[in-house]
Amino acid sequence: MPTPNPAPDPPEGFLPRTGNYEDLLCFQKAEVVYDFTFHFCHKYLAHDKRTTDQMVQAARSGSKNLVEGSKAAKTSSETEMKLTNVARASLEEVLRYYRDFLRTRKHPIWEKDSRQALYVRKLGKRKPQTYELYREFLETRPPDVAANIALCLIHQANYLIDQLLRRQEREFLKNGGIRERMTQARLRARNTPTPQTPPPPRPKKPPP
Repeated sequence: MPTPNPAPDPPEGFLPRTGNYEDLLCFQKAEVVYDFTFHFCHKYLAHDKRTTDQMVQAARSGSKNLVEGSKAAKTSSETEMKLTNVARASLEEVLRYYRDFLRTRKHPIWEKDSRQALYVRKLGKRKPQTYELYREFLETRPPDVAANIALCLIHQANYLIDQLLRRQEREFLKNGGIRERMTQARLRARNTPTPQTPPPPRPKKPPP
């Protein structure tokens, strides 16, 4: 009996396979910035409730919009990129708050290639990135050192988010949006031949 042809693979769907946002280094950094900012504000700015609320909310927006953007990527590349950009803008706002904190108190801001900044950059290469890597510095160093560490962390997060935005742009140019993928998937489904079921074998005649 001839072996029937195997059924063809099902056509590829149109929903993209998005990654786990928790694996994104930029998300891990943004979450560290939020945790660091939360504890920094409640330690050094508890007397200024308005500034504390604004800094913590902006830091929260930085991490949470990366989460929402990652989940929205299933059905909308445009929404994904918009939310990623909101995260970037929110972290830029937090950066300005830390710079204001240092400037108004006449504390220096570390140079990009200073010994202290390079040390924080070295810590930033560890994986995964968690608040525990930096907690001791916030608890034991003076506020100007803690604020400079926060600046380094935000610069790292912003750099990684900029890379993520460029990757999202390239993927959109290559694969298009959800409507284009839906149309392409439908055309592939129409052009995929339906497997033919072989006829049942004829029964053998009994011997005379």
